[in-house]
Amino acid sequence: MPEISKRGIRMPESPIRKLVSFADKAKADGKKVFHLNIGQPDLPTPQVAIDAIKRIDRKILEYSPSEGIRSYREKLVSYYEKFNIKVSADDIIITTGGSEAVTYAFLACLDPGDEIIVPEPSYANYTAFAIVAGAVVKTIPSKIDEGFSLPPVEKFEKLITNRTKGILICNPNNPTGYLYTQAEMNKIRDLVKKYDLYLFSDEVYREFCYTGAPYISAFHLKGIENNVILVDSVSKRYSECGLRIGALITKNKAVRNSVIKFCQARLSPPLIGQIAAEASLDTSEEYMLETYNEYLERRKFLIDGLNRINGVYSPIPMGAFYTVARLPVDDSDKFCQWLLSDFSYQDQTIFMAPASGFYTTPGLGKNEVRIAYVLKKEDLAVSLKILEEALKIYPGRTL
Repeated sequence: MPEISKRGIRMPESPIRKLVSFADKAKADGKKVFHLNIGQPDLPTPQVAIDAIKRIDRKILEYSPSEGIRSYREKLVSYYEKFNIKVSADDIIITTGGSEAVTYAFLACLDPGDEIIVPEPSYANYTAFAIVAGAVVKTIPSKIDEGFSLPPVEKFEKLITNRTKGILICNPNNPTGYLYTQAEMNKIRDLVKKYDLYLFSDEVYREFCYTGAPYISAFHLKGIENNVILVDSVSKRYSECGLRIGALITKNKAVRNSVIKFCQARLSPPLIGQIAAEASLDTSEEYMLETYNEYLERRKFLIDGLNRINGVYSPIPMGAFYTVARLPVDDSDKFCQWLLSDFSYQDQTIFMAPASGFYTTPGLGKNEVRIAYVLKKEDLAVSLKILEEALKIYPGRTL
């Protein structure tokens, strides 16, 4: 029998989805499973997007341009202007989700063996995208007791070699919810400028910043305009994960020209998704404010509840809708599986993502989990009770 590729062997399992079969089995056995593992909001998609899909009256669902529908890209220019991100429609390439934007950014900018530096814990699929591109991810751990703030610049510089091509950040951060400060962003800018690196900046959660400080985009950093490649998506801000519409935005014409060739090879981004995404730009401010306030309340409710459980600690996330919590367990992978396969409280259990899958450094995250507060507070209350009761009897409890 032929062997699979070395790339296929190296491709990591998703910590977000690898326990799905256990959750399915739990449901088949009659348990209710609360999904805290995945960033799938339970809030409704804007009605303007639903209506746009319903109004489609075409005889042919044709290919769209490889770079995306022009009217959508032009309309996005005004959207970004609201955040003081000044770009043109030609700077924007529409992709099949933010995932494709990251993949194409790597493929366009990195040769096999080139290195990128990523603070960890980080979104697990970044490593998968790097493997597709043949790139090498070098990670610098951030610490839960420091709220997952940016590691010292000196640690970045120690990792820089002649193969280092870029730094990747997610701001606000998935999985930690950390929001980089102006001072931290300036330090990243100075590194990028000093070593002439790419700055890959995933900013899909920009609507969800919970501090009084202004949101800092990589595009706000002066002097590195041609180094920045911004990744975006409609999935989170509009609860449109299934549309699979993202964007890659850069002022670097050479990068855009390279990315376009990859886009042409895959033909076009989803037509229906773009129609709905374009309509979503007319979403009311009321919807956006209600969504923001809902996450703000869920965040407080969840973090307060977690830190009241004996042995559990979570810092306060300042953005996105995730937190990484430390639990009194020997192995969060085993614990998360045990919750689904061996435990229930009143015929209910919870599905969390083991944090070890968000780290590259061996051994880190073994007593941490990522929790997405994408469920209503009533469901979060039940989930917290389930976690508390589970920790009382888990065989691998460390307290």
